[in-house]
Amino acid sequence: MSGSGLPWTWRGALAGAAAVAAAVLSLGDVTQRADDLFYDLHASRWGYPVDGDVAMIAIDDRSLGVIGQWPWPRSVHAQLLERLDDSGVRGIAFDLILSEPDRNDPDNDLLLAEAMQRNGRVVLPVIPTMQNQSGPPIEVLPNPVIASSVAALGHTDVELEPSGAARELYLHAGLGESRWPALALALLRLDGVITDDEVPGLRRPDGQAGSPYRWVRDHRVRIRYAGPPGTFPEMSYLDVLEGRIPDGALRGRWVVVGVTATGIAPGFRTPMSGLPMNGVEYQANVIEMLLHRRAIIPLAPLPQAAIVGLIVFACALLSLSPGVMRPLSATVAGVGASFLASVLLMRLGSVWFAPVAAAGVIAATHMLWMGRHLLHWRRQAHHDTLTLLANRRHFDAVMERRIAAARRSQSPLSLLLIDVDHFKRYNDSEGHLAGDRLLMRVATAIARHARRSGDLAARFGGDEFALILPDTPAAGAGRIAEGILAAMREQPTPAGLSIGICTCIPDAATTPRLMLEQADKALYRTKQNGRNGYMLYAPA
Repeated sequence: MSGSGLPWTWRGALAGAAAVAAAVLSLGDVTQRADDLFYDLHASRWGYPVDGDVAMIAIDDRSLGVIGQWPWPRSVHAQLLERLDDSGVRGIAFDLILSEPDRNDPDNDLLLAEAMQRNGRVVLPVIPTMQNQSGPPIEVLPNPVIASSVAALGHTDVELEPSGAARELYLHAGLGESRWPALALALLRLDGVITDDEVPGLRRPDGQAGSPYRWVRDHRVRIRYAGPPGTFPEMSYLDVLEGRIPDGALRGRWVVVGVTATGIAPGFRTPMSGLPMNGVEYQANVIEMLLHRRAIIPLAPLPQAAIVGLIVFACALLSLSPGVMRPLSATVAGVGASFLASVLLMRLGSVWFAPVAAAGVIAATHMLWMGRHLLHWRRQAHHDTLTLLANRRHFDAVMERRIAAARRSQSPLSLLLIDVDHFKRYNDSEGHLAGDRLLMRVATAIARHARRSGDLAARFGGDEFALILPDTPAAGAGRIAEGILAAMREQPTPAGLSIGICTCIPDAATTPRLMLEQADKALYRTKQNGRNGYMLYAPA
């Protein structure tokens, strides 16, 4: 049974309800975790070869072993800058916190500031942090001596998901207003690679006012990583400082300097791998992504919900439409279309569409539809299609249970066998349709007297019916029989019924067959006595 029997208005209403449910799920981010799992699965297989535009200079364990304990004197960084200046690098991002004065000699800050000023292409980070656990966030900037000499400042706010993965980045953020570009964006702006009008990302709603005590974010993107940790080649700080890296390996490249040494720079998980990625390679990935316009832009909530609703509506309508013989095919196609749309939008348009709300509602709708059909088929298997009473198969199963229950409780159980008098003669003279209508009237009269939850009215076969009455003595069964006979006498076309009743308190020897035989004997005696009445079984 498919949805082809439903009128168009019902099909449209059901499809519309499914579409609205899916859109609400999408707007509520209910399926975000599942969407992220799908995103990670796809992103982990969508890396790309790096073009050599970015160089990573790592403050690694070997550098610490030679230069000394961290933090180093700022004069060491000044020497590195002189070396990079000679190599002709395109720009330098120091992913280091330089907010406090040099603990060895404040004059070292002047040396570093002068080196930065001579280079003119150094970017330093702004760090969002909390003064205390319950206080508002604050911005940590480089100390004033150094900050006055840098070319630009950029935030290093890494957006971590609840799972600890770094999938997204806000290209602008700041306290009270999103005035700081991301560190990688600030670096690329030194050459005008990305102008203000070209910054990608999902914008913060215009009506969302920023509080001066709140960290405000804007231009949200999903990071397309080049690969797992280790994709970008790493140069040791010590090797660059001591001139073991040729100038040609650095010339014209964007440089990120940061800590990779064990225990100093904890990493975070990315969609590319469960292994942690350090902050230096994270920044290298962001630079490479922005440089080659690979940022993935999440859909705004309303377009996202609209696409989800459209997919679900189309799929549900197709499943319910006449001519669709296999709703499962439409369901599989709809689920596949949801995920395919997500992949194509990412690959062809660099847009992230979360597909799980659409796919989930399509699958759930199909499961509900199948559940409805299973209940219908189960009812069909247990009920007579003409009279809607229980069929013989269901009667046999229930009779077994009622005898067992009455045996345990030692309560009376009554069985009525009911036969329509002279039905064959009526059927032959009035026609089969009239005969069917008569059987339905008889079934209605019998069903009205099966009022309790344990009672069961059944079509036993042909023009024979049965009524099981638990916890009913012979006198009560007789009153039920009289009520059924009276109901049939009040019909516009009266019909006579012959009824045989068996009542017993079941023991170990009582079986359904035995009770049927006894009720049948009582029925036979009713017919011998002139029909249109009832008799109680009594042993000979």
